[in-house]
Amino acid sequence: MCDSCGCNITPGNQHLPQRGEAVAVLQGLLAENDHQALHNREHFDRHGVLAINLMSSPGAGKTALLEATIARLKDRYRIAVIEGDLETENDAERIRAQGVPAIQITTGSACHLDAHMLHHALHKLDLENIDLLFIENVGNLVCPAAFDLGQRANVTLLSTTEGDDKPAKYPLIFRAADLVLLSKIDLLAVLDDFDPAKAEQHLRNLASSAPMLSLSARSGEGMEAWFEWLAQQKCSHQAVNRRSKL
Repeated sequence: MCDSCGCNITPGNQHLPQRGEAVAVLQGLLAENDHQALHNREHFDRHGVLAINLMSSPGAGKTALLEATIARLKDRYRIAVIEGDLETENDAERIRAQGVPAIQITTGSACHLDAHMLHHALHKLDLENIDLLFIENVGNLVCPAAFDLGQRANVTLLSTTEGDDKPAKYPLIFRAADLVLLSKIDLLAVLDDFDPAKAEQHLRNLASSAPMLSLSARSGEGMEAWFEWLAQQKCSHQAVNRRSKL
């Protein structure tokens, strides 16, 4: 994380005291973030909301994945989306066109969402009427992984339009992943320099056991495995919540 890109101070945490040396300030902000994330997680669990944090580089297909997911699952689950971008409501408008609520967070110069920004957005949603909450983080392969939001799981997308060595170059975000989605596989026929096996080997070299699923939101190939993973996560989350209430 750095100072110049604005990822230390965000619209969500700028109200907090900013004193002392840079390292001390950063440690304090991360501690405050973790405290808020715990509060967010309690909100989600109390209302039975499964929160999924989607992370990737810009253009990897997060919004297209959400559009296809909503189209298939909106009759099964009550879905909402929180969108994170530096500016515009473009992605939120695409999601609203699918008939589900979407809250846009514009971060200004901050290259990630944090728990405080997410908490403010939650006040605009009726958690009682949500089963699945997707958080589309700011497109960035570095900072989003460092900030807990209170989510149940992290999903990192790796597009075939990127290099297959991205897990080796950006280990933090891939180590943080509970699931890696290799997206845009419909383009593999014309992108013969991307090797899915090499991408997975780079992931395993990080000592990650996260499953890697290959899919295309455009063609529909591989989407069923993604839907099944979400169903398993939802069942697991419900079981944990039931045990916690005993």
